[in-house]
Amino acid sequence: QVQLVESGGGLVQAGGSLRLSCAASSRTFSSYTMGWFRQAPGKEREFVATISWSGGRTYYADSVKGRFTISRDNAKNTVYLQMNSLKPEDTAVYYCAARAGDIVTTSPDRYNYWGQGTQVTVSS
Repeated sequence: QVQLVESGGGLVQAGGSLRLSCAASSRTFSSYTMGWFRQAPGKEREFVATISWSGGRTYYADSVKGRFTISRDNAKNTVYLQMNSLKPEDTAVYYCAARAGDIVTTSPDRYNYWGQGTQVTVSS
């Protein structure tokens, strides 16, 4: 079992930045591929970014490419999402997810563990 706890959400003006953190309980954190997803009201959960075990491979949704950066610190059992140049359409609940193995995937169905989510609101 892996427990994930997100933090760092909040209210920010368009053009601003936030850094989300996701702390994992597992001692084998480094053996999990990690991902960030988001869900806006009335919409399906969508992929944002993912990172491999070592952090050597990352992949982003086109909508956030060049603005968001995913990273991880395996010594701290934490994955981050740095969000810059935020837009009102980035407003959503952001979820951290983990899947065993080193296969980078954008499908939420492939992730085994999920956090409770953190709200990000971007005002215009």
